[in-house]
Amino acid sequence: MFFWRYASHMRLRTVGDSGLVVSDIGLGTLTWGKDTDSDESQALLTIFADEGGTLIDTSPAFGSGAAEHQIGSLFTSAFNRSDFVICTRASFHFRDGHIATRTSGRGALYDSVAGSLARLNTSYIDVLCVEGDDLPAPDEETAEALASLVTRGLVRYIGLADFPAWRISAIDQLLQERRLPALTAVESEYSLLSRSIEKDILPMAHMRGLGVFATSALGRGVLSGQYIGTIPPTSRAASARLAEFVEPYLDDESSHIVQALVQAADGLDVPLTDIALGWALADPAISSALIGPRTAAQLATSLHRIDQLPTIVQEALDDVSIERRATDHTPPARLFSMFAS
Repeated sequence: MFFWRYASHMRLRTVGDSGLVVSDIGLGTLTWGKDTDSDESQALLTIFADEGGTLIDTSPAFGSGAAEHQIGSLFTSAFNRSDFVICTRASFHFRDGHIATRTSGRGALYDSVAGSLARLNTSYIDVLCVEGDDLPAPDEETAEALASLVTRGLVRYIGLADFPAWRISAIDQLLQERRLPALTAVESEYSLLSRSIEKDILPMAHMRGLGVFATSALGRGVLSGQYIGTIPPTSRAASARLAEFVEPYLDDESSHIVQALVQAADGLDVPLTDIALGWALADPAISSALIGPRTAAQLATSLHRIDQLPTIVQEALDDVSIERRATDHTPPARLFSMFAS
């Protein structure tokens, strides 16, 4: 893992052992096209780019393609496509504008990529991750389809999202044995409120030279401190569409962890997000911590962070959140329909 300063507050990291370079904070687009309109999206991307941000994370499932379409519109009107690294996902088959089925079969992956390319207004996808490990297709078919997309120049790097470590390793081994383009990235949720990937995903990533994109690095927004003592009316937790996504992190244990963050932030005189992101990025396998601010103001406060937490703070947060290593908060498959609605 190599990293270096690029702009005022952003650093660049290589993704595992590959030559792919991304900003250590990635911009998530879960709410784009639904709760975040085109003007706000442009403001978000402007701030992100000005701070040296490069990695944009999206999915056909976000707003049934609305997020990808909004990104593509910005490339047409305001930004250069070549300035960014786009990571999107595959396995979603749409019918009448809604997710009908999910499969990692060859045809489904080809169709998914074709749809994403059109919506994103681009000729290539930087990183394509197959989403979900419960899909009806053999690993050999999925692996060969991903490799074919690379050799055809439609996709530059491939990865898997929310797969168990043993299956990621098996698919990567299959690709390498057949001398096909191998996996580069893994997407998994990781934050002080969701540490289960420390048991197997992170050790496997180190062993195989894969980079990890840590999704929901601010605990689905809870680690920003916005839910201390209240649920803001404009927040995800107050949204009929996204409340179920946030709800697992509004328990007493999460509140205890947030209070520890508050103490650390007060002691270092920095925002809570500085501490939360600094903690997540301490493991060198984490190539980028993904955050999904709904507004430009939220993003601006999330980018001003310290590069490395004091050891005593890192260890204290490890201790207070240790039980989160045993709990898997990966969103169940049924939540994909919620994201798409």
